[in-house]
Amino acid sequence: MILPLPTNIAIYLTIWWTALFCILPIGVRSHHEEGIPVPGGGDPASPVNPRLVRKFITTTWVSALVFAVFWLVLRFNVIPLPTFPHN
Repeated sequence: MILPLPTNIAIYLTIWWTALFCILPIGVRSHHEEGIPVPGGGDPASPVNPRLVRKFITTTWVSALVFAVFWLVLRFNVIPLPTFPHN
């Protein structure tokens, strides 16, 4: 089964946001853990270097892999979707 392009985009973006929230906490060290004073009186739990660009890139390729598996499963009817009668 081939889904329309807008549906594929919506599915990819959903996967992307889910992957982002899974990847964000990986490798983050807080000011408290590093023993560094917090600049400007911020929260001691704030990250020292969140590396957001790297995490966005990682999220993009992880999402592409997950979406590719999803697309292949649907394309080759490994898990068929229900069909509804057309009027």
